[in-house]
Amino acid sequence: MYMLTCKHSKFTLPPRITYLNCSYLSPMLKSVEKVGVRSLRLKRNPAGIAAQDFFKDSETLRAAYAKLIHVKDPKRIVIIPSVSYGMANVAANMKLSKGQHVLVAAEQFPSNYYAWQRACSEAGAEVKAISPPATLQGRGKIWNERILEGIDKNTRAVAIAHTHWADGTKFDLEAIRKRTKEVNALLIVDGTQSVGAMPFDVQKIQPDALVCAGYKWLLGPYGIGLAYYGEYFNDGKPIEENWINRLNSEDFTGLINYQSEYQPGALRYEVGEHSSFIHVPMMLKAVEQLGKWGVENVQAYCAFITKEAVYKLRERDFWIEEENYRGHHLLGIRLPQHMDLQKVKDDLAKNRIYVSFRGNAIRVAPNVYNDEKDLKKLVKVLGR
Repeated sequence: MYMLTCKHSKFTLPPRITYLNCSYLSPMLKSVEKVGVRSLRLKRNPAGIAAQDFFKDSETLRAAYAKLIHVKDPKRIVIIPSVSYGMANVAANMKLSKGQHVLVAAEQFPSNYYAWQRACSEAGAEVKAISPPATLQGRGKIWNERILEGIDKNTRAVAIAHTHWADGTKFDLEAIRKRTKEVNALLIVDGTQSVGAMPFDVQKIQPDALVCAGYKWLLGPYGIGLAYYGEYFNDGKPIEENWINRLNSEDFTGLINYQSEYQPGALRYEVGEHSSFIHVPMMLKAVEQLGKWGVENVQAYCAFITKEAVYKLRERDFWIEEENYRGHHLLGIRLPQHMDLQKVKDDLAKNRIYVSFRGNAIRVAPNVYNDEKDLKKLVKVLGR
């Protein structure tokens, strides 16, 4: 591991703003923007788009992303338009029964909830939401313990994020995976708020599915995501049928010879028109850049630039989860009791500091384009 330096020059952020909000939308790398403009112009002259172009960049993207999350077979990676699409494929193939439940963390992102709500309603099952403790003391530890205790013989799946979208609480996926295996339940992970900034090893965690939007920590454009589907989904039924996911679709002259078989691996679950000649090259460029930096180095850099700020905020009675139960890229900051949340919002906006407010937490999400000065500015404003 080596220490990254600030990569602000790789982006086109205005100089007078302090953007600490990657969990909302990431800014775009200059290199990704350049690829996007070039790709947009390809449609000016479609004579330059060959049949192999429908497959080439997609295959390269799968391979690059597989390497990023430690997947041996790139055909386990599929291109999706959104988390809800990726989760819909899981829900359609989960085989729920009456009396079973899908366990989720309370107040997790809706795209990792509504699919289970519908599936459970149709099957006579239920969604079992595990709430955090009312106390802030040991909050992340107790929440993780409650989740493990909630997994039993009636658990069909645990559908959870690696880090909670509202406040960055980190869930112990390896421990959860161990427990799900004991009761023969699936582990479905929404990696949108972690993958790209926090290391994720599919070989270690062994999720049955990992679904990620591309426009946050993966630094890609809006409208594309990536999903991993494990062996459980080998023979499943995709939520849509399209030509490009069928066997031998590379042979355009033979497309009228309809195929009953799909492409190998998990490719049956890819969205139609996944070749997307704009989104795919942009997403590829972003993933390749993350591969060069190293996700573990991104996480270490975020830890470095936030360390002093966390210490100083705690000194002033702000609450931030202990390090073992949060990521360094996504901080949920809770205010001292005497502090007016609306006044905090107004002061941050006045000083052009961009964060998010989720529930009663200030969600602060720095990335490699930030530095220690950005966090010092945040501390200064909050400390007033």
